[in-house]
Amino acid sequence: MARQTVVLGAGMVGVSIAWHLQQRGHQVTLVDRRQPGRETSFGNAGIIQREAVRPYPFPRDMKTILSVLPNNRVDIRYRPAGMINAASPLLSYWHNSSSRLYKKIVPEYASLIQLCLKTHAPMIEAANADHLVRREGWLEIYRTPEELAKRVKEAQDARDNFGVQFDVLDREALAAKEPDLSSDIIGAIHWLDPWTVADPGGLVAAYADAFSQSGGRILQTDIQSVRQQGERWHIETAAESLEVDEVVVALGPWAGDWLKGLGYHFPTFVKRGYHMHYATQPSTKLNYWLMDAEVGYLLAPMNAGVRLTTGAELDRLESPADEKQLVAAEKIARKIFPLGERRDEAAWKGARPCLPDMKPVIGPAPKHRGLWLAFGHGHQGFTLGPATGQLLADMMEGKPTEIDMAPFRADRF
Repeated sequence: MARQTVVLGAGMVGVSIAWHLQQRGHQVTLVDRRQPGRETSFGNAGIIQREAVRPYPFPRDMKTILSVLPNNRVDIRYRPAGMINAASPLLSYWHNSSSRLYKKIVPEYASLIQLCLKTHAPMIEAANADHLVRREGWLEIYRTPEELAKRVKEAQDARDNFGVQFDVLDREALAAKEPDLSSDIIGAIHWLDPWTVADPGGLVAAYADAFSQSGGRILQTDIQSVRQQGERWHIETAAESLEVDEVVVALGPWAGDWLKGLGYHFPTFVKRGYHMHYATQPSTKLNYWLMDAEVGYLLAPMNAGVRLTTGAELDRLESPADEKQLVAAEKIARKIFPLGERRDEAAWKGARPCLPDMKPVIGPAPKHRGLWLAFGHGHQGFTLGPATGQLLADMMEGKPTEIDMAPFRADRF
């Protein structure tokens, strides 16, 4: 008899886990209060980032830290209450970003990233979603030769150690690809491996449709309680009660709070972010996804318009939106590319689910049989969802995994 499984959370991670389990013959119900791909997975930059073999460390040099304190940078903003609320995990994040510890974390993290393209590929095919995906890489643009040269060295290290492919573009080569870009931009790194997605939420929804068409069930309702009863799990929702063999918690930024009810206290925190869509000026076009690396925002030519995605905002998950960071990014973005009018009535706000060692939790819960965890993917849940789905499905079935999963175990905290 097929094992009955409930997956809690219908973002990229949860949908991917549900799809993989359904493909292996599990009887799967995917539960979320919203439609698949309408929360964190909806608002990201839309890049499957094969080049992102290094997670974002906490700044350690005093110059950067002092520049953050006035709270007017584009790439990072904070609110004092949010910093106080997350003081302990943020201190641990700072500690793990030391050169000694970070050097160990990078290859562990990279082992996941290296699986991203080959795990997205079969899901794209199953979902008939190729029309949403471009395989032309993206551009990391620079204003100063010194910063570009520094980044090229890092790119060479990523190539030599993790197989990342890239080209370095001078001003002439960059202008050939992006003729409407300001001459203030003197060069770029063209990351060749990554795939870009014109509608990130649409891709998650397409994956969810493929899951449904293969026999999976999607239940859109509020989750009220999760508890173990003997060898089974009882999930109470606003719509109905479910009793199953296994539960997967893939609730992104809400996972930490939800798991407290089961006796787990993970050091979760969030990096919030915003996006806005824009028209373009007549006779202009943005051809590639562009990261303004020295400022800290991204422009992406999506189906809904040119999406501007901000850097990180350190605050509590449910605090009200503050569009100052977006406004600051927009002001600078208009100087390098001719953006038109805003297309959205208000900025979209979301939260990246983070853990202080920059790695997700993927695997069994330490204190409960039949409870599985998949959360804390930081900036890369969209990239790593399918890889997480494949690896967790292998673990749930007792099969060998393609990479060592010890670095992602739940009991490391």
